[in-house]
Amino acid sequence: MALFVVFQTTFFLTLLSLRTYQSEVLAERLPLTPVSLKVSTNSIHQSLHLQWTVHNLPYHQELKMVFQIQISRIETSNVVWVGNYSTPVKWNQVLHWSWESELPLECATHFVRIKSVIDDASFPEPNFWSNWSSWEEVSVQDYLGRGTLFVFPKDKLVEEGSNVTICYVSRNIQNNVSCYLEGKQIHGEQLDPHVTAFNLNSVPFIRNRGTNIYCEASQGNVSKGIEGIVLFVSKVLEEPKDFSCESQDFKTLHCTWDPGTDTALGWSKQPSQSYTLFESFSGEKKLCTHKNWCNWQITQDSQEMYNFTLIAENYLRKRSVNILFNLTHRVYLMNPFSVNFENVNATNAIMTWKVHSMRNNFTYLCQIELHGEGKMMQYDVSINVNGEYFLSELEPATEYMARVRCADASHFWKWTEWSGQNFTTLEAAPSEAPDVWRSVNSEPGNHTVTLFWKPLSKLHANGKILFYNVVVENLDKPSRSELRSIPAPANSTKLILDRCSYQICVTANNSVGASPASIIVISADPENKEVEEERIAGTEGGFSLSWKPQPGDVIGYVVDWCDHPQDVLQWKNVGPNTTSTVISTDAFRPGVRYDFRIYGLSTKRIACLLEKKTGYSQELAPSDNPHVLVDMLTSHSFTLSWKDYSTESQPGFIQGYHVYLKSKARQCHPRFQKAVLSDGSECCKYKIDNPEEKALIVDNLKPESFYEFFVTPFTSAGEGPNATFTKVTTPDEHSSMLIRILLPMVFCVLLIMIVCYLKSQWIKETCYPDIPDPYKSSILSLIKFKENPHLTIMNVSDCIPDAIEVVSKPEGTKIQLLGTRKSLTETELTKPNYLYLLPTEKNHSGPGPCICFENFTYNQAASDAGSCGHVPVPPKAPPSMLGLMTSPENVLKALEKNYMNSLGEVPAGETSLNYVSQLASPMSGDKDSLPTNPVEPPHCSEYKMQMAVPLRLALPPPTENSSLSSITLLDPGEHYR
Repeated sequence: MALFVVFQTTFFLTLLSLRTYQSEVLAERLPLTPVSLKVSTNSIHQSLHLQWTVHNLPYHQELKMVFQIQISRIETSNVVWVGNYSTPVKWNQVLHWSWESELPLECATHFVRIKSVIDDASFPEPNFWSNWSSWEEVSVQDYLGRGTLFVFPKDKLVEEGSNVTICYVSRNIQNNVSCYLEGKQIHGEQLDPHVTAFNLNSVPFIRNRGTNIYCEASQGNVSKGIEGIVLFVSKVLEEPKDFSCESQDFKTLHCTWDPGTDTALGWSKQPSQSYTLFESFSGEKKLCTHKNWCNWQITQDSQEMYNFTLIAENYLRKRSVNILFNLTHRVYLMNPFSVNFENVNATNAIMTWKVHSMRNNFTYLCQIELHGEGKMMQYDVSINVNGEYFLSELEPATEYMARVRCADASHFWKWTEWSGQNFTTLEAAPSEAPDVWRSVNSEPGNHTVTLFWKPLSKLHANGKILFYNVVVENLDKPSRSELRSIPAPANSTKLILDRCSYQICVTANNSVGASPASIIVISADPENKEVEEERIAGTEGGFSLSWKPQPGDVIGYVVDWCDHPQDVLQWKNVGPNTTSTVISTDAFRPGVRYDFRIYGLSTKRIACLLEKKTGYSQELAPSDNPHVLVDMLTSHSFTLSWKDYSTESQPGFIQGYHVYLKSKARQCHPRFQKAVLSDGSECCKYKIDNPEEKALIVDNLKPESFYEFFVTPFTSAGEGPNATFTKVTTPDEHSSMLIRILLPMVFCVLLIMIVCYLKSQWIKETCYPDIPDPYKSSILSLIKFKENPHLTIMNVSDCIPDAIEVVSKPEGTKIQLLGTRKSLTETELTKPNYLYLLPTEKNHSGPGPCICFENFTYNQAASDAGSCGHVPVPPKAPPSMLGLMTSPENVLKALEKNYMNSLGEVPAGETSLNYVSQLASPMSGDKDSLPTNPVEPPHCSEYKMQMAVPLRLALPPPTENSSLSSITLLDPGEHYR
């Protein structure tokens, strides 16, 4: 025991001495300073490559050491990076390490030094750092070559979003240098008088040809040169997505993935990323030639499990993704084929298809989709090789699209693509009666019935509707019926029926048969039932209608209306237990009035009008203003009226009117309130709440004042459009009194004039009766005028001419003789000459003298010839003239002998013919030519014959010695009475 203790103590002392010696030896030799430090540069990668060795290491001994590296820029005191590098070190081993600089190496001088420490578990603590190695200087600017301006780095490739530092080197510090990134100036940090650096953070991808950066040196306004670089910015390489592999035939695995964004750049600076497929169980690798898929050949061995790794790699980055799967669980079948339909009828069909064979006893799960009439039905079926499915409950005359897809029934992985075909079922007779309604217009003796029906839906038509049969049956005379066949697509017809009850049946027909009949009955009674109309308010959803239930049995209700602007009759059927409904359609428009009629249908199919309703889906403000007339204008009031304004055509229910009034006084009259118009002007407003009240008396006005007004209606949506004010000026208050006086006077004058006009015939007959036409006197029959065959003789029996007055014209007037057309010149006569005509002794039987009157009323101008004769007849003859001519024959002879051959033609208008009655007295202007004491002629009781000298007959002028100025004509056939 003692020996063992002594031996143990000796061993520990020896071991302790050995360790102490080793520590002392290493302590003398440590710390170990790195030596032979060399630094090289790589401008492409902007990196410094260091290599060094460590001396005094034990021979054949490997120690773990830590090296601290320090890098300075421009000067040794400007340390830009410090880091540690740990690695096992052997005796006489050359160590290598690289550092990448953010700043291009060409932009500044770099300094590197290194120290070390042993970091090995075989050495006791503490360990000490060695001394720093000497600074190793690295400069690339000496190799730049000639030139005054340089920009770095050249053709650098970075990823989008990276931070990049660029710089320029200017050898002439007198130059002013400006740098631009894609035309936009950038500003940097000056490292020394020759170098300026620019930090670009999160550089964006601009184009695949790179980003342009350039710098321009100048002195004053003189450019000294431009230098630039292209910075290539690549999209970030993405990890492949949706990586998957599957097989369709157990011979080939088809692997696919989503590559993401392509990182390729122009000029082949960086090609597209590459993809490599690696299978870990077999250790095989395959470089894929496509970006998104790759095929892997399956060997004939029993390998079922696969572990694939997909590696994506480009110049800057590498990414990978892997999957592990069983081959039998990744079966993707080929598409089904030979899809067909058999035994197709109106409601059924059989669908068949085939699939590609995989292995023996392989079960397929297939899915069928059937699309038709906006519906989709789905069915599942399991098959081995060929598939078949019975499709039932199909719609007649309907086109369907059926398709099928399949998958592995044992280990479902994925469906195949769809394989399908279209087919159409056969037609069947329509399954539903058409929806029928009518509009009845009762007239004397008949009904005009317009029959409407809605087309059957495709679901109920069961084919193409070819025509509609309308059967009209007289219920009062059942033996009489009428059939009308109306081709589709017509949806209405017009019937003229007498005042009997009729039953109308309508059926829709296709190529297979007819639909059930829709029946409606027209009563013999007229339908012009008076029903009060009720106003309703519509909403955005339509119109909500309700009505009172009809007493008695009804089979339903019908609501009809017209859609504007087409004015097409629409209707809706409502069940018998419903007394309300909502009419909603896209055809309703704002501002349009819709009229609804509600009918009840009796068990006899007779419609009875129950209620009328009218309203707007949305009321609008009135579209126009009334035309206002101003009546009864006085000095203190006037009346506004707009009787012809129609409220039915407005886009809303007129609730009343607003009357706006302006005046210079700017004070509102009673009943008016102040209002502000849209243009900011103030006026007075009066509100009329009754839409039927279309007149207003504006009173309490001032005389001779100026007023303006306009009238606009309003609905629940607002007022009518703004209108121009109409101007009115009130008259003076005295003018109205004057008018009230003048109007009766004017009326009286007009009344008198009317009475006088009505009595004018009576006044004429009383005051100035008609006198015979002188051209129709019978005295002219004594003279035979051959030249005037159109002479008209007036037959007067009891009157003879007393005197003829010849009025001679001034000298120089030419007279054409009758028969000889000889022209003579008249001698100017100053006074009229008279020819006295007195009755002879043997013809005188009257008592007393005859008094003659000259008739100045008639002075007939010649109208047929170019001249006329003026023969005045004085009332009395002088005694010296009595008896000159005692018979008419003598007168005629004298006229024919002395005057007929000397008659001339006197121009028209220069000679006139005067007639002197037997009771006429001489004119006052002719008294001087008569004797002083004329013998009173015998008294006459009646007028005697008067003679008119023809138009072309004129007396010759008398001579100076002749005193004969009148000619007495006596008719032996005339007697005094």
